[in-house]
Amino acid sequence: MSRAWLREYRSEWLLHGTETRMAALDDEHTGARIADQRKLAGLTQRGLAALIPYSYSLLRHVETGHKNASPDLVSAVARALRIDVTALTGQPYVTELQQDRLAELIRPIRESLDLYDLGDDPDLTVRTVGELTADADELCRRVRATRLNAAARALPGLIAELTTAAYRTPSSGLWRALGSTYRTAHDIATKLGFFDLSTIALDRMAWAADRASDPLLAAVRQYMRALVYFREGEHTIGLRLINRGHDVMAQAEESTASLAVAGQLHLGTTVIAARARDMDAVVTHLAEAGRHAERTGEAGHVHWLSFGPANVAAHEVSANVELRRYGKALEKARKVQLPRDWPLSRRAHVYIDRARSEMETGRTDAALGSLVEARRMAPQQTRYHPGARETIKGLVHQRRSTPNTLDNMAAWIGL
Repeated sequence: MSRAWLREYRSEWLLHGTETRMAALDDEHTGARIADQRKLAGLTQRGLAALIPYSYSLLRHVETGHKNASPDLVSAVARALRIDVTALTGQPYVTELQQDRLAELIRPIRESLDLYDLGDDPDLTVRTVGELTADADELCRRVRATRLNAAARALPGLIAELTTAAYRTPSSGLWRALGSTYRTAHDIATKLGFFDLSTIALDRMAWAADRASDPLLAAVRQYMRALVYFREGEHTIGLRLINRGHDVMAQAEESTASLAVAGQLHLGTTVIAARARDMDAVVTHLAEAGRHAERTGEAGHVHWLSFGPANVAAHEVSANVELRRYGKALEKARKVQLPRDWPLSRRAHVYIDRARSEMETGRTDAALGSLVEARRMAPQQTRYHPGARETIKGLVHQRRSTPNTLDNMAAWIGL
């Protein structure tokens, strides 16, 4: 162990001892977890900074909680340390899940995903194809309305019923509806931070899509797989999965639905390329998605993707956030026209992106207002969204005194 290494650690501990503002944060914030994992890997702050595209100064301030641990920084650290992102974000947020009575709903979902290959359940009475398909759509609608408790509670029973129905009288419609419920399981697991469960759900989605012979469903699954790797900072793998989605789409005849799915794949490439700092790819794929949106209009009914001009505009905001062009992101966010019938989950996401941009450009009051709006629209989604949580923590540290609203938000996420 070198003297230089020991000197740096000594200076870190002295810094920690003199930073009185750390009292505002608990010991489990993302920056503290980064410091813990870095030390377990035997790295100094300078050593880790040399492995990621961020400065030593920024890393030092993130670890002490004085700078926001942005999603791209977190994924870069996780990739450098070869650990899962959740080791740094602390997901799932168990205390909050217990308060919302969501933790108890996860085990039945996990079991329903595990029993996919048991075939027909002879003790189960199933409803008609129309009723089951309508229920699968209703679950998608509940998730997008951020009614996670209701969706999570109904999901295992519907998976069991659809599985039995599909084994008894196989049809594309039943397998497609089952694939949709697996997609809903993925959405719920992702929103609550159970990423291992979300990966299983995507595997089951592929199994059902294959039996439905539905290239659109299979392509949507590739898009969702790509977002998993986007979260982990594995940009190359994410782009390969998006390209695979386009290959699958070649099997489908051109229609509004196929154009919407293809357009969403381009939007996926846009945000992945933005985090990879590939500006040319961002511009190219955002423009391609825009051309598709001109032909489809607002096509939120297609596999619940919310694709259309509004989603293209929202992804332009997200791309600028990932590129750390916060001023440009805020400029674009102010111009986004959200359709009245847009899902609350998507609307809230735009406000979370906007809040981060406002915080990063010093507009703390506006950022707090955007977070309050996101919470009003989608309370559970906002509570468990890593970006929203980090923005709230960042606001706490940027202000010498915290207004009651911010105090309330901080307590709400367990700060």
